[in-house]
Order: sequence, then structure tokens, then C-alpha cells
Amino acid sequence: MEIIKTDRDKYMRAALELAREAALAGEAPVGCVITDARGNIVASGRNRQEKLCSATAHAEMEAIASACAALGDRRLSGCTLFVTLEPCPMCAGAIIAARVPRIVFGAADEVAGACGSVINLFEERFGHKPAVYGRVLEDECSRVLSDFFAKLRL
Repeated sequence: MEIIKTDRDKYMRAALELAREAALAGEAPVGCVITDARGNIVASGRNRQEKLCSATAHAEMEAIASACAALGDRRLSGCTLFVTLEPCPMCAGAIIAARVPRIVFGAADEVAGACGSVINLFEERFGHKPAVYGRVLEDECSRVLSDFFAKLRL
């Protein structure tokens, strides 16, 4: 299934709104939405590491858990995950475990990116290999992150 550019941008903008909410709450600004095969947003998530005092409270982890609950299945076949920052190894592992067939990310993560920036876990010998579309609305996604961290440094 090819992702149409207008739809891709629409869903990434929804993830960006969640990233901005995270920033306002003092969290690293990362947002994620998951759509079903019909293009309906079935789940969303944003970083909550500070609030929950949890290293695992990433946007993707929250969205995957919510999508599994909403769809009543641990496998997210037919879904697409849109996230503003390239998934880390933990989130890539969750994507593999949930069998998400497509990932769309915004900004590359040169420090912890597991879709090619540091490593591409989806090219390893795991039983599931999703299609990955990177750098969607990259400038906007990067700007939200850089603005947040610039304010922290002040």
C-alpha cells in the first residue's frame, strides 16, 4: 500500500500537534498517530517520560498500546505508524512485535535512530520487516525539537 502524500502530511501534522502538546508539558516533543487500513486514526501518543518517570514512556509505545487495545489485537496488521522523530531501538522493537507494516517518521535521530541513522533494525533478521518512509515534514519536525531544546538550554 503506497501512502498518498496529502494523507501522509495530514497524519504527520496530527503527530506534530501531539509533539507540541508534549513540549508544553515539559516533555521532549515527540508525537505519534496510528491509522488503520481505511485511514482512520485509531490511536495516538506523545512522550510522557518526565510525568511518568519512565524511560519507556515514548510516543510510539503509548500509541502502540492504545492501538492494540482499540483494535483488540496485539498485531497491528494494516496499520501505519506516523511519528515525528525516527524511532529508537526500543520503539523499533515494539513496532516489530506489533507487526506494524508501515512506519512514517519526520526528523532523523542521529543519536538513537533505529531506522537507518544509527542502525536499521528493520534490515536485521527479525521475522517482520515494515516499510519505512523517512524525513516526512522533516523541517517542521526538526524545528519543534530544536526550539524545545534551545529553550531548555536558556
